[in-house]
Amino acid sequence: MDEKQLLEKTIAFHGHFCPGLTIGFRAALIGLRELGVQRAQDEELVAIAETDACGVDAIQVLTGCTMGKGNLILRDWGKQVFSLGRRSDGRMVRVALRYEALNNQDRDLPDAERRAAMLERMQQMSDEELFDVRWVEGPLPERARIMHTIQCSQCKEGVMEARVRLRDGQPVCPQCYGPDYTRFC
Repeated sequence: MDEKQLLEKTIAFHGHFCPGLTIGFRAALIGLRELGVQRAQDEELVAIAETDACGVDAIQVLTGCTMGKGNLILRDWGKQVFSLGRRSDGRMVRVALRYEALNNQDRDLPDAERRAAMLERMQQMSDEELFDVRWVEGPLPERARIMHTIQCSQCKEGVMEARVRLRDGQPVCPQCYGPDYTRFC
């Protein structure tokens, strides 16, 4: 599939074309190229997204990494940064949007005009102008583990064993456990 077809497929998945999708699309292409790989068929690649924005959809479409397979890791730090790693040898490349690429000159434009100007600019910029690309060290996350399902003693719904908390010796899901649950995450 050529790049134009991949972009059309990505836009169809996401629902619209926007600067954020462009960032993820181009970051995914760079990551795949640097690693010398194509879209994952299963879990041979790992993607780490440091944002929960539009670009994550492009990462899924182009790399084949998904939350459901456990090889798309979300670390929502509000940064337009995507790392892509190859399980076969542990190599990982980090693709970070350059702050300068945001070019806040359009700040005073109405939202629709600002987005259009940013999208056009990002499409014209070279990879080097748009991104900082570097190899990073560190172990790749392990493959997703299949966990047992435990019944919550309060709502009676099934919950992944790793997420269960005990209250008075009884298993409780995070939702029933309440706001204090986040202290343990």
